[in-house]
Amino acid sequence: MVLTTKEFREDFSKTFEGLYAFDLSEASPIQYYTALGNYLKVYSADNWSHTNQAYLEHQVKQVYYFSMEFLPGRMLKSNLLNLGILDTVRDGLREMGLDFEVIARAEVDPALGNGGLGRLASCFMDSIASLGIPGNGNGIRYRYGLFQQKFVDGYQVELPENWLRDGNVWEVRKENKAVMVRFGGQAILSEDPDGRLKPIYSQTQNILAVPYDTGMIGYQNEVVNNLRLWSAEIPPEEEIHYHTIADREKVNQITEVLYPDDSNYEGQILRLRQEYFFTSAGVQSIVRYYKQMVLTWQHFPDKVAIHINDTHPALCIPELMRILLDEEGLSWEQAWEITQKTMSYTNHTILQEAMEKWPVRMVQELVPRIYQIIEEINQRHIDKKLPLYTPELTYRTTIIADGNVKMAHLAIIGSHSVNGVAKLHTEILMHEVLRDFYQMYPAKFNNKTNGITQRRWLHLANEGLTKLIDNKIGTAWKTNPSELKLFKSFANNEDTLAQLAEIKLENKKQFAAYAEKEMGIELDPTALFDVQIKRLHAYKRQLLNALHILDRYLKIKDDPDLDIQPRVFIFGAKAAPSYVYAKQIIKLINTIADMVNNDPAIGNKIKVVFVENYGVSLAELIIPAAEVSEQISLAGKEASGTSNMKLMLNGALTVATLDGANVEIRDFVGEDNIFLFGLNDQEVYAFYENGTYHSRDIYDSNPRLQRVLNTFIDGTIPGIETEGRVIFDSLVQYNDEYFVLKDFESYVEVQEKVDQLYQDPMAWNQKSLLNIASSGPFSADFTIKRYAEEIWKTDSQLPAIQQYIHLTEPI
Repeated sequence: MVLTTKEFREDFSKTFEGLYAFDLSEASPIQYYTALGNYLKVYSADNWSHTNQAYLEHQVKQVYYFSMEFLPGRMLKSNLLNLGILDTVRDGLREMGLDFEVIARAEVDPALGNGGLGRLASCFMDSIASLGIPGNGNGIRYRYGLFQQKFVDGYQVELPENWLRDGNVWEVRKENKAVMVRFGGQAILSEDPDGRLKPIYSQTQNILAVPYDTGMIGYQNEVVNNLRLWSAEIPPEEEIHYHTIADREKVNQITEVLYPDDSNYEGQILRLRQEYFFTSAGVQSIVRYYKQMVLTWQHFPDKVAIHINDTHPALCIPELMRILLDEEGLSWEQAWEITQKTMSYTNHTILQEAMEKWPVRMVQELVPRIYQIIEEINQRHIDKKLPLYTPELTYRTTIIADGNVKMAHLAIIGSHSVNGVAKLHTEILMHEVLRDFYQMYPAKFNNKTNGITQRRWLHLANEGLTKLIDNKIGTAWKTNPSELKLFKSFANNEDTLAQLAEIKLENKKQFAAYAEKEMGIELDPTALFDVQIKRLHAYKRQLLNALHILDRYLKIKDDPDLDIQPRVFIFGAKAAPSYVYAKQIIKLINTIADMVNNDPAIGNKIKVVFVENYGVSLAELIIPAAEVSEQISLAGKEASGTSNMKLMLNGALTVATLDGANVEIRDFVGEDNIFLFGLNDQEVYAFYENGTYHSRDIYDSNPRLQRVLNTFIDGTIPGIETEGRVIFDSLVQYNDEYFVLKDFESYVEVQEKVDQLYQDPMAWNQKSLLNIASSGPFSADFTIKRYAEEIWKTDSQLPAIQQYIHLTEPI
């Protein structure tokens, strides 16, 4: 049944009056938004209920995607689009005299993730539902999420991000589905009458895990899957044991903030508590659901796939073992076979320092029974592999080593599948970072290049471009993104290229208006918009971008009449609170921005904008306006990247090293339509092996680079005496860990090519169009299809779900 604007207006008015008991004309934007969210929750409730019932009745295999982060962004527009009523609601509100965009902006952007990992998880949730795959998310309901970033005198300051201050209209609290999670105390193994060892617990701290469920609405297909986020609470029956505020606060801390500062022991143990809390709660919930099907345990992997997104949820493996051994009475061999067949693991990093490991003592104290099981997994691994491999190889792959529990090793040994997230990343894992495991388990390793959802990053973020594509090639691309390739046929159509340029200019004007209103920076929308938006980390090399800006600045200072392409350099990034060096880079870039933006000699030739508190909603504003996409990490360090895909989809041209998914972007768009520079991964690893990289020599031999670097320490950039010296020394004295100086010459050369091409609007827009038309393969829908077919072994249940829904609809 098609919803009319008249029906919407009537139902929305009733919903509003039921909530607030006063006239619509008196409401605030947040009240309109809350009423609209409640209306949509009711509107989609039948589909949510029917989807769950269909899965249970058909006993389909379900996927459970465990992730420490989910970064959904604002959900109002996305839900309206996926329900197929975005235009109806927009028109209906306009007829009521209400501004839809004002209402939409009242929604808080949930800070439930740090960057690519969390955004990827949310993209996957959208694609899983849109493809009709039975899938669920499992994570933590952070009360504050990632911090709110403020800049004070150019420094990053972290404030609590109270995203729940007005509640969360999309979630449903399910206290009837709560489970108990056990920490600390002792677990003594005792033999039961059947001769099995069972743990006897004493002096444990029991925490109630309460789920909050959010419907994941598929794209116009009647499917609503589930995202379950867990909140830590004091069990009512144990209130008496929590006498002080400090005691209660220890419970609240578990789900208070994403990624607590882990630079000290207290922060580390809190992080581990968070990881066990949501994995235990999630696995318990899955087992309870499975029991409703009344099947034997041997069928568990046929009905359940648990996916470990990075190492944070790796404790799923010993937790499922604990339940199968201790509560269900299975033998070790039975439990281990079930667990391995059920679990799969995605690795998201090449950096060894990012591979999680926890001190043995910490794990023993916090989850003693889990540690016993990890010890047994480790010993059985050693016993099995020693006869087959050398002792050196075997012991390099152990889970417990050097006083630590290595979570990546646990995830690999306990899973049937291990995947990387880009072709190059997977190759580096197999042949460098995890080569010992690849030698043992070659069949486990596979690649699943990351993807993005065009629904959010094009349909919603760039409606002008969406309409242009619809007009040129039809709408089939919206459900089959590979159809975007048809857009290539318009690469020589001057009218299409002119329309493309006009859409880009309008998007740039929108960002310029934001920059002026929020930051007081006046931008020229006809300048080239150059964008680097991603987490602040030294390997992502925001510093290389800053060196290029300073190089341009010095050239203009030398010759104020220099004819140079005006550029707006846009940064968006948060640094981890304990990552001092990254925060020093933020201070440096902000100080460069102040210097450049306020220098009359520079004018509009360079502007630098570092947006505060970068997140999904700001990305939706920046990405459609971007013309250059900076993907400049050191080759061999970035697992995949997804901002590269989002920016490509919106017509930005990529300046890139051959790192992560940039390699595949190059392959699809062609080398003539991307700007490549710098070392490749093999050259980087050759430097590591032969130890011949000497950054000081580059500094001494390159006067242009030397002059740029000296600005850090000679007073050219005011107010960065400490930060400038630290950064200068890291690059010159301490041998430049990420080869910034080595790639500088190549980088500025390619940026000059960017300038030259931008002088030819026709050629630039052709390449922009070809990037858009080549972006289809990077859809998360295709990524998820590969996960479902090759790892999870589950199929789309779309026909069965839709048939079930229609059979149960009232006549």
